[in-house]
Amino acid sequence: QVRLVESGGGSVQPGGSLTLSCTVSGYTPSLTLLGWFRQAPGKEREGVARFITGATGGGSTAYLDSVKGRFTISLDNGKNTVYLQMNNLKLEDTAMYYCAVGVFRVGINTLSPQSYEYWGEGTQVTVSS
Repeated sequence: QVRLVESGGGSVQPGGSLTLSCTVSGYTPSLTLLGWFRQAPGKEREGVARFITGATGGGSTAYLDSVKGRFTISLDNGKNTVYLQMNNLKLEDTAMYYCAVGVFRVGINTLSPQSYEYWGEGTQVTVSS
């Protein structure tokens, strides 16, 4: 059984930084798509960043336009942990953040929640002055 546990959320002021972690247990090499999503109250869940492992992906990453240059997704294979480094946080980054894993297939939208099979329960990020 695949299980994901997020941590690292909290409250910061605008311009601050946080690093989210997602530890995956029951992970198998077939799960080549790793992503971070967020959902603010009253809004749809949106893909923030994704990482593709394996021979096809080769460690490629992609980001939501509004976080490019501020957020970085990375993977520690030895720890089965996915990170999301968030710098220069803005008020609009406030949301519940979720990590998810799935199987990469050519042609899918890798920032769409529908492309992922397993989800964590989320960690809250609040940016306020």
